[in-house]
Amino acid sequence: MKHKEVFEFLEDWAPKGIAWERDNVGLQVGDFDSETKGILLTLDITADAIEKAIKEKCNLIISHHPLFFNPLNRIDLQSSKGKIINLAIKNGLTIYSAHTNLDFSKDGVSFSLAKRLGLEKITFLENAPSTQYKLVTFVPEQNVENLLNKLSEAGAGVIGNYTHCSYQLKGFGTFFGQENTNPAIGEKGKLEKVEEIRLEMIFEKWNLNKILKTLLTNHPYEEPAYDIYPLENKNVNYGFGAVGYLNERMDLVSFVNLVKKKLRAPSVKYTSGKKKFIEKVGVCGGSGAELIQRAINSGCDAFVSADIKYHTFLDYADSIALIDAGHFYTEFPVLDELKDRLSDLFNRKNLKIKVIKYNQKDKINVVE
Repeated sequence: MKHKEVFEFLEDWAPKGIAWERDNVGLQVGDFDSETKGILLTLDITADAIEKAIKEKCNLIISHHPLFFNPLNRIDLQSSKGKIINLAIKNGLTIYSAHTNLDFSKDGVSFSLAKRLGLEKITFLENAPSTQYKLVTFVPEQNVENLLNKLSEAGAGVIGNYTHCSYQLKGFGTFFGQENTNPAIGEKGKLEKVEEIRLEMIFEKWNLNKILKTLLTNHPYEEPAYDIYPLENKNVNYGFGAVGYLNERMDLVSFVNLVKKKLRAPSVKYTSGKKKFIEKVGVCGGSGAELIQRAINSGCDAFVSADIKYHTFLDYADSIALIDAGHFYTEFPVLDELKDRLSDLFNRKNLKIKVIKYNQKDKINVVE
């Protein structure tokens, strides 16, 4: 299997199109067409991670945080980043990053954090603004099922946990084929009135070219009519943070200790909030302070995230139990999800490609 096939598999789950527009996701260094021999998963691209990949004979590194976030105007091989780039290239390593696209996807960073804490009935804390279009086309009834299946395979018709979603309405279409036409139904040079199905399906905007190609390839008409509508409603397929429920409520101190234990965090900062017991919990892996008010509005008893500032703790101290478990510790659980998905892919294809989770240490030391 080539690296590009691995990337396509990951992007079906966490598409680059959903990433923050100023983010740098996807290939960082290397070659799409290299054969994948082994994969090392890491949150950050460090010299230690590169050395570990070389030692384990992994030629693909998949990181959460990009190697390049700001534009480069030079590569100094004596700098820390320059040394990493030089080491990766000399050893034939390819580096790929899934950052905010993994943050905003179902079962991504925040969902993995929620699962690690034992939350159930997990949904997005806030759904993403619409990134979707609606396709409307008109097709003979006998061709609807085939076209619907082909469009679904191309990524159309996904709503939450449902696929192949469509709306169909029966009606009539008319056309008059000119001399150089070859109509699939009826005759050229004659006004035709044909019973058709109006087929509607939604899709993500980054799949536009793929959807149109699929439509034009599989529609029975020589020149199919279709409309593309931008949608304004929230996107149920992607979003920010996550919210779920403990299977039984617990007091705050017990929950804080649970967070510390499950995430293996050396320390946890928290405020008491206003609830005596914790049951509904909002989370955001990494820096998620901007979602605190959303968690309050959603009726959460506690909010678990990282990088919460001192004054933010004070501002919300009496509104919700805030728990800061550290940036590294709230994001690290997603590597398990990555490993499980990739291992399952390789097992299904009978490929012996090892996937290693690099258990890097948080570089910030804590004295307890």
